[in-house]
Amino acid sequence: MLKKETLNFIKNVAENNNREWFAANKEVYENAKADVLELVARIIPELAKVDPMLPAEMDPKKCLLRIYRDVRFSKNKDPYKNNFGIWFSTKKGGNEPGYYLHIQPEKSFIAGGYWMPDAPHLKLIRQEIDYNIGDFKEIINGKDFKKNFKLGVDNALKNAPKGYDPADPNIKFLKLKSFEATTKIDDEEFLKPNLVNKLISSFKTVQPLVAFLRNAIEQ
Repeated sequence: MLKKETLNFIKNVAENNNREWFAANKEVYENAKADVLELVARIIPELAKVDPMLPAEMDPKKCLLRIYRDVRFSKNKDPYKNNFGIWFSTKKGGNEPGYYLHIQPEKSFIAGGYWMPDAPHLKLIRQEIDYNIGDFKEIINGKDFKKNFKLGVDNALKNAPKGYDPADPNIKFLKLKSFEATTKIDDEEFLKPNLVNKLISSFKTVQPLVAFLRNAIEQ
């Protein structure tokens, strides 16, 4: 489980998002970061059992995303993220199918899938969905999946992608530009001893979607 102080730190960052405050609370940040890394270290070997494609020897530091924001091309000039983001995938870098844990008081969530794949991968995923729509629907309509996860549909084309029939009964899936499923997690869950088991259970539920997407781009 996480320490309550870790969640409080993230909440305080959102309320004091400036370099002066962060510098004065650098030790608090380091303690919170160490707490999250300890959680990540416990998740990795258990997640590798769920998804054998993930290396059980992953470095927790490679999974934890930087808290520092790149503000060069953003209207939002806040220097720090108001969350801890944790990403688990087969590669050390690059965008690909994987698992994500977002820790942000009152806005935390667990996710699995492929966020905004590049054009070549997007084409392959659409082909896979088109060719194997039965398998895809079996995953997203599974009892545990439907009960706990929601497939995002906000990132989608307005019209049918080139080469696909607008009247296709599954066109809503073929229009998608991003393929991620999410489920919320309450703050209280982070403070419970069974946190890792809960996270692994959720990742196990979304693993078939990750595997489907991974298979699509690796053929």
